[in-house]
Amino acid sequence: MANSATHKSTQHYTPRASMDWRAWIKGLATFISIACCLPMLMVVFAAFSAETTTLNHLVSSVLTEYIISTIQLSVLVAAGAFFIGVGAAWLVTAYDFPGRRFFQLALVLPLAFPAYILAYAYTHVFDHPGVVQAFLRDTFALGPKEYWFPEIRSLGGAALMLTLVLYPYVYLLARAAFIQQGLRGFETARTLGKGPISAFLAVTLPMTRPAIAGGVLLVVMETIADFGTVSYFGVQTFATGIYTSWFSMDDRAGAAQLALGLLCFSLLLIFLERITRSNEAAYNRLGLSNVPPSSRLRGKKAFVAWCLCFVPFIFGFAGPSITLLIMAVTSFQDSIQSRYLDFIVNSVTLAAIASTITVLAAAMIGYCRRLNPSTYTSTISSIARLGYAVPGGVIAVGLLFPFAAIDNLLDAWMRSVFNISTGLLLTGSITLLILAYMTRFLAAAINAFEAGEVTISKNIDAAASTLGHSSISILWRIHIPILAPSLLTAALIVFVDVMKELPATLILRPFNWDTLAVQAHRLAADERLYEAALPSLIILAIGLLPVALICRQIEKQT
Repeated sequence: MANSATHKSTQHYTPRASMDWRAWIKGLATFISIACCLPMLMVVFAAFSAETTTLNHLVSSVLTEYIISTIQLSVLVAAGAFFIGVGAAWLVTAYDFPGRRFFQLALVLPLAFPAYILAYAYTHVFDHPGVVQAFLRDTFALGPKEYWFPEIRSLGGAALMLTLVLYPYVYLLARAAFIQQGLRGFETARTLGKGPISAFLAVTLPMTRPAIAGGVLLVVMETIADFGTVSYFGVQTFATGIYTSWFSMDDRAGAAQLALGLLCFSLLLIFLERITRSNEAAYNRLGLSNVPPSSRLRGKKAFVAWCLCFVPFIFGFAGPSITLLIMAVTSFQDSIQSRYLDFIVNSVTLAAIASTITVLAAAMIGYCRRLNPSTYTSTISSIARLGYAVPGGVIAVGLLFPFAAIDNLLDAWMRSVFNISTGLLLTGSITLLILAYMTRFLAAAINAFEAGEVTISKNIDAAASTLGHSSISILWRIHIPILAPSLLTAALIVFVDVMKELPATLILRPFNWDTLAVQAHRLAADERLYEAALPSLIILAIGLLPVALICRQIEKQT
């Protein structure tokens, strides 16, 4: 009888509702994963279902230029980010010099800049009618053709802009790897007669290679996804080709086939990034010290180290910020208009809705994997993360094809049956924009959720379950409060990324629904750089929020 009572009591505290919620959570996670995968599947379908005449025309006209420009840009930016990021990370980690603690944080600040905003600032300074060339002409009485000056609006100029804002990816990962690996191997090589450079190349760099390679691949992913910088500088890449084919040439098939090419490149980068991540785990087991010592630099060496860290900071953040501020103040009366509040409201509305939905979706997927650890749930999570490496233009094209067809079919049916036009219910609203943002930035939210969730013991779940709580109750009443800081960080990162996102917003935004990023792009495209400075500054100010969080984490490490 006692055993029977105990058995009944156990049954009472493991309610049937818990199993029902597990099924619902798993189904919802599956639905989210399919929604994230849909744009990529539709790009493949639309590309292969299009006529080959479009592809033949692309091959004979612009495809070669797109491929060459995209590869050249990726190589230049990857090389620049590697040298700046690794060099700066090694200096602030291994050596002590005046300003070291300041540069540990300051070198991260360029992450707040979208590359296209940096392009606007540097065009104002270095273009032919800009400040620098005008000064040279006035000072030395030179005519337009009597001197040579590097062209900022070029592939090299675009590579420089992207390098200055993307090198912090390499810097952060390289510095974390240097701290984790320690300096004992480097110091041992020094005692065996190797110089500082040869010891670094022979010992330290190979040990941290996976982390650095992962950072470089992230830089390349961001480079191929960029639209604002390359379009403003007139560089023909896959990203600009998709937009041109879709809007300027009204060639949907060509846009889909270009998007497929860019998607293949992105998936290759994902594969390489996963390989480097698995290698990084193996290398990290070789760590020798968590907190490396620092060698004190003095005199000329200290000055050189200071200059090498100051240059990327001044050109990647301080200089452009000051330039934009001066431009904004100069054009203050002309730029502020009553409709400017609408741009801010639209941007904040989109970012707030997208960040909330994205974080909730990440919580569902992460919690589903915790409740049902299996190959299936791991696959769902991996599929949901694919969007982080897929350019916004590709996602936009993949969403427009099916949902435009749905809108047209629904409108035609309503007209024929009820003589009522429904209009564009999906493609004419912000629904697709929110879905595109979720697809693009869900990986960051999942990573933040899972990073916090590993700190919650599964014994807590078991105890709550025996007290009668369902799976959804455990998530809402236990996990969410504990993970609030991690989820807030994820929401803030997604919020800022949405504020900066340009290609997806340009393609999917409803009529007369412009954001700060779209307004800045439009004004800059019309050569109204002074007026473009104000929305650019607002985007920059908001972008500083997640960077401040990153800086706070860096301070905890030092």
